[in-house]
Amino acid sequence: MDFVFLISGLLLLAISGDALVRGAISAADRMHIPPIITGLTIVAFGTSAPELIVSIEAAMKGAPGLALGNVIGSNVANTLLVLGVPAIIAPIIISEGGMRRSTVFLIAMSFILLALIFDGNVSQFDGLLLFTLLVVYLTYSGIEAMKSRKETLQNGNLKEADDNADKPLTTMWIIGFIGFGIIGLGIGGKLTIAGAIDIAARFNVADTAIGLTIVALGTSLPELAASVSAALRKQAGMMIGNVIGSSIFNILGIVGITAMIIPLAVPKTIISFDIWVMIGVFLLLIPMAYITRKIGRVQGWLMTLAYLAYILMVFRTAS
Repeated sequence: MDFVFLISGLLLLAISGDALVRGAISAADRMHIPPIITGLTIVAFGTSAPELIVSIEAAMKGAPGLALGNVIGSNVANTLLVLGVPAIIAPIIISEGGMRRSTVFLIAMSFILLALIFDGNVSQFDGLLLFTLLVVYLTYSGIEAMKSRKETLQNGNLKEADDNADKPLTTMWIIGFIGFGIIGLGIGGKLTIAGAIDIAARFNVADTAIGLTIVALGTSLPELAASVSAALRKQAGMMIGNVIGSSIFNILGIVGITAMIIPLAVPKTIISFDIWVMIGVFLLLIPMAYITRKIGRVQGWLMTLAYLAYILMVFRTAS
């Protein structure tokens, strides 16, 4: 049954990820909102649902290390794997300026999280602070979306989606695709994690390593499925917005909401090693956003291999 859960979860993640992207692209097109804004909000939060479920459950079961490890490990996977694999499929051309602002904001939030966990605890007040920053981020994204929509309507540059004839066009279809995508991703992530954890337990893998790798990778599969789907549909803005938005939501939303419910004790390994890896990975986005403006196949392979090396290092450290 463990393998059945794992395979079923992976299949549901792939189907749901494609549905969410299709619905989000149609919503962005109908409202004349840039794909990167949609990726930063609807797609990003929908694909982060499994991380939220897992972190709250882990905290309530007295496993704060698993909850925080899930967030940090997912963010590392989001950047290296979720951007790396689609880049191998097709080079990612960064043509939207929104990535620059979002990347700077993401890195700033990472250092705020570092400051909050440095005393070995994430209190309910810390959680409230993180959640408040999430509200500020959402408000800013909403304002930017409305400004972009207004400019598009004033200029009359309504882009025809002639190469996306398979997308749902009616409001009901859009709601249905996005709703199915979000719900399916949550269920698929839960099935995947349940199977993966039980399989890992048979091999006596340490809980810390499970949280940072298997659970983190399992909860990042929705982002991977959505990004691969976006890459195949040549929606680079949606893909990048999904990755950055999910990472922001992981830090502000998941840690914030979880800590508001139950204060989190922070394992020493996360303070001394893992959060620094996460910040270092985020810093890699700066030259991509400001200099190269492209993630090619070579960079995609390097990012994917770097993630595999990180997994090996975590298991070696935990053993």
